[in-house]
Amino acid sequence: MSQVTNNARERMEKCVTALTANFSKVRTGRANPHILDEIKVDYYGTPTPITQLAAVKVPEASMLVVEPWDKSVLSAVEKAIASSDLGIAPSNDGQCVRLPFPSPTEERRRELAKECRGLAEDARVAVRNVRRDANNAVSRDEELTEDEVNREQKQIQKLTDTYVAKIDEMLAAKEAEVMEI
Repeated sequence: MSQVTNNARERMEKCVTALTANFSKVRTGRANPHILDEIKVDYYGTPTPITQLAAVKVPEASMLVVEPWDKSVLSAVEKAIASSDLGIAPSNDGQCVRLPFPSPTEERRRELAKECRGLAEDARVAVRNVRRDANNAVSRDEELTEDEVNREQKQIQKLTDTYVAKIDEMLAAKEAEVMEI
């Protein structure tokens, strides 16, 4: 396998990894600690991710519990979550912040599934862009014969098909999770 094909494989793998990260941020009715990854708390004048200030636990499928190690930052954590665009009302009991996840309505689940399809299509486009770049690099290589160029392009196409199929599997699994009541 040539260097161009290996480079294409690595870039396609990054596309799948990015899709996994994007899917983890889609909020279903199930509690997912990764939705707090982007939220920053003002901790002594420094914006700090919640995950560095507190333990995030999932005691049940529809509840997240954020337990700060330093209890003096509890109200700041609650304020940061409330002011984020999560759409969840946090409740503070003096020890931890609880985040109840209501089950989404049927209409909301359809919107989430549509959003997931859009994310998957973006990933497919990114994989196809990698294929295009790799095919261009192979066809510009003057050391290769026409047969070698065709062989490389067929390998790149197989690789593309493999990663597009992987994206489709991930989408089907995520849609099933979103539509689950």
